[in-house]
Parts: sequence; structure tokens; C-alpha cells
Amino acid sequence: MRRTTSRLLRGLALVSALALGATACGSSDDDSSEQKQVSAADIQAALKKGGTVNVWAWEPTLKTVAADFQKKYPKVKINLVSERSGDKHYTALSNAISAGKGVPDVAQVEYFALGQYSLTKGLSDLAPYGAEKLASKYTPGPWNAVSDGGKVYGLPMDSGPMAMFYNKKVFDKYKVAVPTTWDEYLEAARKLHKADPKVYIANDEGDAGFTTSMLWQAGSRPYKVDGTKVSINFDDAGAKKFEAVWQKMIDEKLVAPITGWTDDWYKGLGDGSLATLTTGAWMPANFTTGVPNASGDWRAAPMPAWTKGDKASAENGGSSLTLPTLGKNKELAYAFVEYANSGDGVATRVSEGAFPATKAELESPAFQSKKFDYFGGQEANKIFAESAANVASDWSYLPFQPYANSIFNDTVGKAYVSNTKLADGLKAWQDASIKYGKEQGFTVE
Repeated sequence: MRRTTSRLLRGLALVSALALGATACGSSDDDSSEQKQVSAADIQAALKKGGTVNVWAWEPTLKTVAADFQKKYPKVKINLVSERSGDKHYTALSNAISAGKGVPDVAQVEYFALGQYSLTKGLSDLAPYGAEKLASKYTPGPWNAVSDGGKVYGLPMDSGPMAMFYNKKVFDKYKVAVPTTWDEYLEAARKLHKADPKVYIANDEGDAGFTTSMLWQAGSRPYKVDGTKVSINFDDAGAKKFEAVWQKMIDEKLVAPITGWTDDWYKGLGDGSLATLTTGAWMPANFTTGVPNASGDWRAAPMPAWTKGDKASAENGGSSLTLPTLGKNKELAYAFVEYANSGDGVATRVSEGAFPATKAELESPAFQSKKFDYFGGQEANKIFAESAANVASDWSYLPFQPYANSIFNDTVGKAYVSNTKLADGLKAWQDASIKYGKEQGFTVE
């Protein structure tokens, strides 16, 4: 689930720039045709006629979903292109859109990257297909990410409500209470590191996704977006809450200087030198495959609160399935997306380890009562489901968030390796993002 975004994504902003002049994705005729209503009968007729749907997506459970869909609709061929992910996926998609050819009929797009494509009219509005009627099926965070006013630019595929995974064996050994607030987390970090200097409560070298999730939970809303009008401000009360705690974590060297998803990171999770990991609820499968030797040591707990008793949470990760405007076979493409993300495909994907964005699955007794052997038999989905229900739905990403994330280490990241304060790093990130947005033709405050 976790993805990285490098400077290669700088070129993706060209797509955003195109939106401010001519339409990036075809003629005005294409745009107007997207507004016509597509009935259920139209979709059924297309399924009966058949055809090929080209899907660009890396999510592994889609292989089974595609096979099941083809069995149900034998005249439809799902051509799943799954070898691309991360930078390569978005670079290929943006290049195809810019060239006006080779665009897939369905594309997986992460929530943080949706804005740069929807703004440029690179994605079809799914409301005319009836997608807006599905809103009540999804938890607030994912639905807010794919919708804008009356328009729907994708159907949520999964979600990443935050939770804190902790090594119970380590906490028990040093008789440290599991933290329920971030102030308690800071104290736990101090106690663990004092008891054993080789033990850190967590790793952090500066991560854009983690930072934005922390700000989200703290009530910070740094981004406001209204079409091509954007405001960026990291100087609100929520940001100050995060800075106050995390600056002490950095100053007191309580976070390990280890990059996530590296060999050292997996080793730390396995040997107990990294005692917690606060991330999305999609993480359990990664523990099972990446840290098998620590099975039974770890547990899941709610994300620590900024104020004791507050249940506010946030999302980390997650993606949608979209219909690029220049794709073909729109009725068939939509039928597949709805099947995968709202229909029978959801249960299939959950059974193979995907974390759902749909309320029915999250609230079902079967899902919530699932025992995780890795977590000592804990029914961890209850914690994840509660987190999903408590995600504030008013968070926004920038229309050029992939670029903003790519410069995170050049700005905020300096706070982890120099005397730069976290607040100054966030201000530098703000200024650099504003500068870039203006260069691309956005009106930025």
C-alpha cells in the first residue's frame, strides 16, 4: 500500500498547467458527452454486447476480481496491466493523456493524486452513471477524496484509517503503559529509550504522508482548494499541536533515523528496537509477510489522541478506480469499477487482504470478529473500523500534491537532519508549494 513519490513526478505538474489554458483531455465535444445520463439499461446493454476494458492498476486483488467479472460477463475481456506502480504508473498515465493516445479505460489513482487529474478534466465524472447514489456506502474520508460538489471522479477502492501498532512484548518488558494521547506517547518514548538506548518508540526521517495524516488528525487544514484557487497555510492551531510534540521527539532523538520500508526498518520491527508504527489499517498484511519472526509480539491500538478522550482519526493511503476521459468503452469500464469497488468484488478483495472503504464490510460481524494470529488472536478490525468512522471528512489535498510531497525532504525534512525547526520546515514547504503553484498558473494564497 505504501507508495513513494520522487522528483520524477515534477513532470506530472504539466498536466495541471494544461488545465489552466486549453483542456488537457480532448475536445469540448468529449466534455459535453460526459454529462449525458447513462442508465442501468445502457450499462446492461454494453455488458451483453461485450468488448475489452484496459485497466491500469497495481492492486493485486484485482486479478481475482477481473477473473470473476469475466466469468459473470463472458463477452467482456478485462486487460489488466499491473506491472507499473508508483512513479512509473503516474508518469505513464500523464504521458498517455498528454499524447491523447494509449489512455486506459480504467486507472487506479491514489486519493492524494486525484486532484491533479480531475482538475484538468483528465477523469470522467461518474455521477451521470449513477455513482453519486453510492455515497452512503462509503466511509467519510474516502468518499470526500473522490467527490467534489456533485461530481464523482472515482469509486473508493480501499482506505487507510490510522491506527497505532505496538510491540506488546517490548512495552511489557519495560513496564511502559500503552499511550492513548500524544503527550503520553512522548513520555513512553522517553521511558523506552532510557530503559534501552537501542530501543526507539518509532522511526521517522521525515515522511510527507505521515506528516499530513498527523496534521489531519490534529485538526489542521493546511490546504483549501476551489478549482484553480488554492490556499496553503501551515500556521494553524492543529499544526502547532503537532509541532509541539514532534519537535521534542526530534530534539530528544526519540525517533530512529531509519527510512521506512528498508531492510533496517523491517529489522527494527522484528527485533523490537522499533516499538510502534502509526500508519494505515492496511499494514497487517505487511507485518505478516515482512516481519514474520515477530508474530505474536505486536498488537493494534487506536491512534493516540491530541486531547484525552477525543476519537478523531485520519487516513493514510488508499486509492480509487477512475475512468480517464480519453478512455473507451465507458459503460463497460464503469460496470467493472462498480463491481470491483461497490459490488461483489469488494468481498473478494477483502477476503484476499484488502482493507475496505465500504461501511457494510467494515461494520459486518464477520469482518470485526476476525482474529489476527499475528496480533495474538486480537480482533483488530474493530479498532480499524472505529478509526474509519472517526475520520474527519473535510480534509483536502492540493491539485499538485504529488509534486508537493516530492519536495518534502528538501523542506520539512531538514528538521530531522539539521538545526531547522519543524515549524520553519513546514513554512519552507508552504512557501515552496506556493511558488510552484503560481508557476503553474494557480491562484495561490
